Amino acid sequence: MPLQNVPPEADDGPGRGLLGIAGGAAKALLTPTGLAGAALEATWMGLHLGLYPLGLLGSRARDHRDGYALDHLPPSQRGLAIHDVEAAHTPILLVHGMVDNRSIFTVLRRGLKKRGFGRIETINYSIFTGDIRVAAAQLSEEVERVVEETGYERIHVIGHSMGGLIARYYVTRLGGDEHVHTLVTLGTPHQGSYLAYLWNNSLTRQLRPGSALYAELAGPVRDCKTRFIAYSSDLDQVVIPGSNAALRHESLNVHNISLHGVGHMSLPITSSVVHGISAALAHIDASGATVTPGVSALGLRRRSAARTSTSL
Repeated sequence: MPLQNVPPEADDGPGRGLLGIAGGAAKALLTPTGLAGAALEATWMGLHLGLYPLGLLGSRARDHRDGYALDHLPPSQRGLAIHDVEAAHTPILLVHGMVDNRSIFTVLRRGLKKRGFGRIETINYSIFTGDIRVAAAQLSEEVERVVEETGYERIHVIGHSMGGLIARYYVTRLGGDEHVHTLVTLGTPHQGSYLAYLWNNSLTRQLRPGSALYAELAGPVRDCKTRFIAYSSDLDQVVIPGSNAALRHESLNVHNISLHGVGHMSLPITSSVVHGISAALAHIDASGATVTPGVSALGLRRRSAARTSTSL
């Protein structure tokens, strides 16, 4: 990336300069956890490429458990349904990132289902999407469809990468907080990514730090009802620097979770992330606190060192 194509502020100070960003990424990689994370990322990317064509079949997919009978459920699913039937049946909508499709959520969908959630939907939006605002308006239609079909006035949304930014715009700028109880973002460039300077089109210009889109998102948000959970990682090779996946906004109730050694594509398959999302969505009261455990760990295959911070 030619240095002259980067805005001056990107090279201002050791923490924000290109050398500082590169050094931080190398430091994250050259640890046992970082190396293991890089290996997992490479493996999952290969598997995801194989699953990608299947994810193109149909515009949406649905996991829907009909009725409230518990006899046929395994213990891990039965636990949540017993503790909180409403939480178990609250719809969850999964939104993928740029040039991707719903196949990225293959593992996460299964993980949520195993932990007792009965209504999970994934949607595809066009890989030719060129405007976050337009995509957010389309997401609004999908959310309203789910609300109408299920009878639940508020649902949960999980967005990976750019999908989380689309959902954030919908929630904070298009009144989506009326229908979204909790928005979870995984590796979403909430503060932009310098990787967006490698390609010049209408969409990548929106994803650059300091763009007009981010200036709009930084504006005041009045009485937002949605609770936000934002996952970031120091090994994210798409959101650069990885810390830009943290959501910082004084008008929003945000729980930021920073992971060590997890690649961008691996965020939806990392066991600690899947379990963390499950625990958070098991039940959240009006203040955003989890009040019903109801979810059992299903054997963490991989542990990630996590540092958690909360901003209100």
